[in-house]
Amino acid sequence: MSLTRGLSRIVWATALGAAGAAIGHAALRTEDGRELDENLFKALNAEHGEMVDRFFAGITELGPLPAAAAAAGALARAGGPREGVRALAGAGATWLLLQGTKRLVDRPRPFLANPEGTRRMIAEPHGTSWPSSHPAVLTTFTRVAARELGIGVLGRTALTGLDASVAASRVALGVHYPSDVASGLLFGRAVARVWPRARTR
Repeated sequence: MSLTRGLSRIVWATALGAAGAAIGHAALRTEDGRELDENLFKALNAEHGEMVDRFFAGITELGPLPAAAAAAGALARAGGPREGVRALAGAGATWLLLQGTKRLVDRPRPFLANPEGTRRMIAEPHGTSWPSSHPAVLTTFTRVAARELGIGVLGRTALTGLDASVAASRVALGVHYPSDVASGLLFGRAVARVWPRARTR
């Protein structure tokens, strides 16, 4: 049974990673995909009010690796040090994977590709655009932590909403295209699927 489960996780991770790569390929290499990506970006990056801008500016910093380290520390203080370390390690692996991918793809961020047509609402981030590491890192952390802690369906659904909100914030704030964050979410889930499980609860 364990071998079957292991193969199933690999298949799921491969499918998730392939879907993330397919989204990136469509947005970067096809005319229709690029047009759709730019139109979605314009809609999400448009003015939606000061309250919305503040919400996204506040939530976006839950995505990077230092935030995952802080969350792991909070889990340790709450009595789950092993779970926090495992989730942080998975998030770190995701970050490394995506930093390498960014260098290979080298997609300009929207505020550089179209400065006049982009509302950049936060400080200029480092690195290139595809894929987005914020939602990827957060997704790996939340999925691994939820699994290790035995969080139920409602808790996992809430965490998925958090992952999606951080992904949306990167587009709304003008630092990523929708395809960047969609691929990031899928890559984060792919890593979480194959990240080693704890031997005992």
